[in-house]
This record gives sequence, C-alpha cells and structure tokens, in this order.
Amino acid sequence: MKIKRILAVVLLGVSTFGAKAKIILPNVFSNGMVLQQKSNAAIWGKSVPGLAVNITTSWNKKSYKVKVNADSTWRIKVETPKAGGPYDITISDGAKLILKDVLIGEVWFISGQSNMEMGLRGRGDKEPILGGPEAIANANNDKIRFFRSQRVAWGTLQDNLKGRWQVADPKSSPLFSALGYFFALKLQNELKVPVGIIQVAYGGTPIEAWMSKDSLTPFANEVKIPEEANQAVEKKGTPTVLFNGMINPMVGYTLKGMLWYQGEQNRRYPALYAKLFPVMVADWRKRWDNGEFPFYYVQIAPYGSPESFNAYTPFLREAQLKSTDVIPNAGMVTNIDLGTVNSNHPPYKEKIADRMLPLVLTKTYGYKNLAYQGPKYRSITIKGNKANLFFDYAENGLKFSEENVANFEVAGDNQQFYPATSVKIKGYTIEVISNDVKKPVAVRYAFKAWVVGNLYNTEGFPASSFRTDNWEIPQ
Repeated sequence: MKIKRILAVVLLGVSTFGAKAKIILPNVFSNGMVLQQKSNAAIWGKSVPGLAVNITTSWNKKSYKVKVNADSTWRIKVETPKAGGPYDITISDGAKLILKDVLIGEVWFISGQSNMEMGLRGRGDKEPILGGPEAIANANNDKIRFFRSQRVAWGTLQDNLKGRWQVADPKSSPLFSALGYFFALKLQNELKVPVGIIQVAYGGTPIEAWMSKDSLTPFANEVKIPEEANQAVEKKGTPTVLFNGMINPMVGYTLKGMLWYQGEQNRRYPALYAKLFPVMVADWRKRWDNGEFPFYYVQIAPYGSPESFNAYTPFLREAQLKSTDVIPNAGMVTNIDLGTVNSNHPPYKEKIADRMLPLVLTKTYGYKNLAYQGPKYRSITIKGNKANLFFDYAENGLKFSEENVANFEVAGDNQQFYPATSVKIKGYTIEVISNDVKKPVAVRYAFKAWVVGNLYNTEGFPASSFRTDNWEIPQ
C-alpha cells in the first residue's frame, strides 16, 4: 500500500512537470496571425493552475507576466506598435512556445450567412463571383491574411474554434469570403498596412442562432431557447448554437471592427429582426470589452422572379435600414440595384466592397470629404395630388440611372398602392404623382422583393427601398 502511495506521488510529479510544457492556445493565436496595431491586444490560453506564464513580444522586447487561474485559464493584454512585422511572441510557463510570423495591422471580424461566407470561387456557373477568378489568380499578398473558421453548432459555450491563419495566395484564396477578400484588398491598398480578416460565417442561418442565451432571454415568448447540452447540434438555425460554437471562442480578440451580412433567413419575421439585431450587436460589444467598435453591415439584396412577390422581404430591408438609427457607430451598405432574379446570392461582392470602403474610411479612419452613403428618405409633404419627398445625403442632388417610374407607388387613405405616373427630381427632392390617387397620403420606393433600384445621389450611391407610411406589416 505504501509503495502504491509513493508511486502515485511520483506519477503526479511527472504529470505536473509534463503539463508545464503544454501551454494551450486557442487556434486563432498561432503562426501567421495578425494583431491590431496601436492597441492593447488580448492574448489568452490555458496552463497548469498556479503557474506563472511569461510573454515576451519581439517588437519591443517587453515582457508580461500572468498567473494561471484555478480553472487553468489565463489572459493578458500586450501593447502593440504601429503596423509592421513579421514579429515573434514567446510564451513560457517553464517551457517555451514561440508564435512566429506575426504581423501588426488592421483586424476585421466578418460574420453572417451565405453571402458573407461565399468564397471567391463562387458556386460554379450557377452562382459565380464577378471578378473572382481574376482575384484568385492575382492573390499573392502576404500582407493579407485570413483566419477562416470551421462551422460549428453547439449546445453549450465553447472556448476554441478550429481554423488557421492563411496568407492570401492562389491556393488558399478560393475559399476566402469574396466580400471579405475584396474589402481587405481595397483597405490594404489604401492604408498600406497588413490586414487580418477573421471569417466566422455559416450559410442558411438566422440571427437568433448567432445570439447568446442571455441576449435572447427577453424574447423567450418569441424565440424558443433550447436546453443546454454539451454536444453538437444538428440544426444550425437553432437559437444560440452558433454563438456557442463560433462566436464565444473568439470573444475578446482585439479588433478594429466588424462586418456583417445576414438577414435572408429572417425575412419572414422583419418586426422581430428589428428588435433582435440591435440587441445582438450590443451583447457582442459588451462581451468583447473592446468599446463600441465599428459595426458595418450589408442590406439584403432584392431577389425572386419578377412574377413573385414576397410580402415580407422589403420590410426586412426596412428593419436593416432603420437599425442605423438605433445601433451606435454603425453603417449600412445598400445594394438595392445589385440583386439577381433567380438567386439570393448576387455575384457583385466587389461592388459591395467598393461601397463598404468609403463608409469605413470615413466613419472609422477619419477620412474627410468622401461620399459614402446613398440618399436617405427624411420626410414627405403633400400638395394636392403631388407628394414631395425630401432626402438626407443628397446635398448635391439626385439622379436616376434610368427613367423607371414603376419603382414608385402612391396610396391614399384606403392604403391601396398604385404605380406612379410622374416622378420628377427637383434638387434633393422628388415629386411623385399617380393619376389613380387624387389625395395621396403615402409613397413607397422599390418596396418589393424583386426590384432594380434606380435612385442615386450625384455621387453614385443608391437609395435604399423605403416607405413613408407606418402601416402594419403583413402577417
């Protein structure tokens, strides 16, 4: 019995000594990663409780020390310089682990469903990405790096997510988010610094799957929150499961901002989406502890055959438009003119990036005198049979890409809409008349599931679909 006790002590000592050599880091902290420049960048991991973890950063030779918590976790922040690299980070709890080829630059987190996830290679001839093949062939830029995560739906909070940092090259880039890559390329060309993209997206998923249990609790009467279970979840659209498996492991990684492209899966419930979206953003920001970081998103594009009319889709676009007034430090890219009749995956991801870039440069990087937003409906006045619409972000005037009065509809007190018969631009206002409505009370623009928007400001940015009424959303 005594021999067994001695043996147990010896084995315990060997086990503890061996554990010193096994610092465990989340996959996102690995060779080739990008850290946010000029920040206090968070780094965390696991080791043996009670041990001291020492971190040394090669860019300033500075050392940091943190004690491992009782639950085996540790977390620390390191000061990063202006953009540059490559550098090394040495982490030791008695045995060294060295992260190599670390760049310092701008880090953006991108998330959402299939329009964010879709890679540069597209989906063959059926759903291509315009400019995708050329972008893949020319992707030889070691200053652009992607961490493209695995897709995981899980029943409880996870602390790690599979994925790895990859340099942009013809071999790796086909699976990079097309929107994310074009954005990174344009941002890198403009700022002349490394750009890191953390891609955490999953096609065909509703917003409630990306939200935490805590954030959904106030909506328990509208959203069925599942019981927690430490296992994979088959249905990726189940509330909380993508937050658990894909967002929670990344919470705290120091970012410049986020890009979001999602909503198609929620088009049936626009009123609920309008409530959930701002709550999700607020919850993520609180958990990240990175301030009210910039949050920019893409409005869902029109789609559907011209003969069909999905009564809910324009109301979802409206919910996204109005969210810019509710979510602080946010902005939206409108693509009302970039839809595809037979697909909800428009190929124009580079054009969306072209519109995203000036928005980001202006609101996040302090650029001046850049146009970055299309006309935004402000108010309406009625004089006789004429409805006059007033807009913000149209100081220099409005224009149509083509004369198409069919995008405007007019209604009277009976709430029946009729096509406009006359639409005239007058500076930054528009006069709308329908011969079928003698006393107009409301106007709608491009307020259909399938439409090709044609209203722009003179700088070339499109107006979102909008309505002047607040009549009940169809149920």
